[in-house]
Amino acid sequence: LLEGMAHAVAPKGYADTTIADIVREASVSRRTFYEHFDGKAACLIALYEAASRNALKVLREAIDPSHAWEEQLDRAIGAYLGCMAAEPALMRTLLIEILHLGPEGLAARRAVNREIADYMVAVVGHERVTPDMAMAVVGGIHELVLQAIEDGKADELPQLTKTAAGLVKAGVRG
Repeated sequence: LLEGMAHAVAPKGYADTTIADIVREASVSRRTFYEHFDGKAACLIALYEAASRNALKVLREAIDPSHAWEEQLDRAIGAYLGCMAAEPALMRTLLIEILHLGPEGLAARRAVNREIADYMVAVVGHERVTPDMAMAVVGGIHELVLQAIEDGKADELPQLTKTAAGLVKAGVRG
């Protein structure tokens, strides 16, 4: 169902996507859809959360404690941005369309950003970065990603690695 939602929403946007589009893409019945979700908003949020967990997994797997934190940071951000660049239509859908859900979508976005910020604090250390600074950095990186996507440059996201890593390093150095 989540893949069906991704395939249905990517070409036409959330507002123009119907439950019929989603179930057709997922090759399931409407009944099956409603057994899992209350509506298409719940499905979009579940897709957003699943894709975000996947991107965070890529970020976590890129961390190698045997290297200096700055090198780990460069690798992790490069992997994270590469993961996003691999699915540009999905990233556009998620980063833009999630906000069309109003407070519910904003809450989902904020929860994901908080999870990434908390991970940053755990890796870098509380003595180097505060939770608020980490959240600001994550928001800044996601705005860079959103701008690239809106400019049709989603495939160039890995080129933002140096800028995004610089943002993290600036936040850490205070």
